[in-house]
Amino acid sequence: MKTDVIVVGAGIIGLASAFLAHRHGLTVRVIDRSERSVGSSIQNFGHACFTGQADEFQDIVWASREGWLKAAEATGLWASESGTYMPAQSDTEMQVLEEFAQHRGSEQVQLVDVPAIAKGIGNPEVQSFGGAYLPLDMRVNPREAAPRIAQWLGENGVNFEWHHEVKEVVDGTVKTNRGEFVAERVICCPNFYMTQLFPDIADKYELRVCTLMMAMLERPKRIPENLAMLTGTALTRYDGFAAMPSIPKFKGELAQREPELVDCIANLMATGIPEGLLVGDSHNYDLSPEPFMDEAVGQLLIEKTSALVGIERPRVLQRWQGRYADSPLANLILERPDEQTCVLAATSGIGMTMSFGLANVALLGEELPV
Repeated sequence: MKTDVIVVGAGIIGLASAFLAHRHGLTVRVIDRSERSVGSSIQNFGHACFTGQADEFQDIVWASREGWLKAAEATGLWASESGTYMPAQSDTEMQVLEEFAQHRGSEQVQLVDVPAIAKGIGNPEVQSFGGAYLPLDMRVNPREAAPRIAQWLGENGVNFEWHHEVKEVVDGTVKTNRGEFVAERVICCPNFYMTQLFPDIADKYELRVCTLMMAMLERPKRIPENLAMLTGTALTRYDGFAAMPSIPKFKGELAQREPELVDCIANLMATGIPEGLLVGDSHNYDLSPEPFMDEAVGQLLIEKTSALVGIERPRVLQRWQGRYADSPLANLILERPDEQTCVLAATSGIGMTMSFGLANVALLGEELPV
């Protein structure tokens, strides 16, 4: 049976595309190689860092936030408008946050004192110079969000073809190892499998796989379940922060203060979920990454994060290697290889953040900002 839209890939970007298409009254079919959502979308922090994204992506950012709120209301998944706390560990770091606050305004960035940071992250003994609170950022539980959206879509008329490996997509026809499907439009969200399905696009963006080390710690009750905490490493990683005038000075300071974090390309952060405290992460880039994890790097991330949130003896509940598509040339990819096909990817670890906004651009037939 022909449908209005086929979505290839049941990660969060694919599910966001399916959710929005369904809300527009279109018939939708989702095709995925696995038997449930088990990839990048459940391996992350569940942190929607809307505020830290680049200025030119702001329309997409706030459309994504609206999409998350609508999805949470419809499906019943947990989504907390809890914001993000950013403790500053030096005067220079605080200077960057002050510049960012002036640039974006108080609706997006609020400068806070040490007691507010201590309360926000649940550590009364935190050592900081104050910091910032980003009130519009959101939290979801990454282990719940994608599976819950998929379940709700399946219960509300969206067809799922699990365990189908897509071999080719062209002119509205999707060929899989278990048959062919036809639609008016196809939205492909292949993550790093783009290298197999659309090699020319992957080569254009020098697509590769980013692997990251993460862990879940036992979370003391004093640390909020909806915690989102970013540290100074995020200032050099997210384009919104990284555009501030004092960033070059801060990068030099960070390289001297935390050389081991810089060496493993860390984005030191933590988020809370009912099961524990998610901490991480380091970054490695390769076309064919090896599965081995460096214990010293893992311990470094745990120790640094534990010191900030005041956990003296961290108890590790789980460790894992996350993986997502990365490009050194773009944060987001939207390509149309033919009139009926749109290819989407978030290629800098911002898939949860940008998912609904990117899906909205694709469904409306628009283009990404240059």
